[in-house]
Amino acid sequence: MEFRWTDGSDADFHRFYLKTEEYYSSIVGGLENRTAFVPYNISESITDVLIVSIGGIAVACAGLKAYSDTDVEIKRVWVEPEYRKKHIAEAMMIMLEEKALELGFQRAILQTRPQMEAAVSMYLKRGYVLIDNYPPYDKLEGAICFARNLS
Repeated sequence: MEFRWTDGSDADFHRFYLKTEEYYSSIVGGLENRTAFVPYNISESITDVLIVSIGGIAVACAGLKAYSDTDVEIKRVWVEPEYRKKHIAEAMMIMLEEKALELGFQRAILQTRPQMEAAVSMYLKRGYVLIDNYPPYDKLEGAICFARNLS
């Protein structure tokens, strides 16, 4: 596995971004049910992006976006379906958390949905705890939010 740090303008990340948009819209019954949240997830706004490649092919991504002076939001954790169950997402989470600490953040936060059971399980195993939904997800039906202190 090769890991590469980039930003939200990266072509591989943009390709994954489009896939995740399609996937998340399918979960909620269409883009029209999440239109208000799309502006909070524009790929270019995600400043620190991790791309994972195997054999020169990008197979996974994840990003960090400052939420406050102390909190960083983990965004767009995605592993291509044929590469799942190989601990790629967990490796990315470790690297994201290390990068967040380097950047001076004290806590990582993220939003997901309960039906994303593999993701929820991984977050819990990594020490994330369920928290009250933070804005804008406090208005998103079916969303759940997690946090983990990094220091």
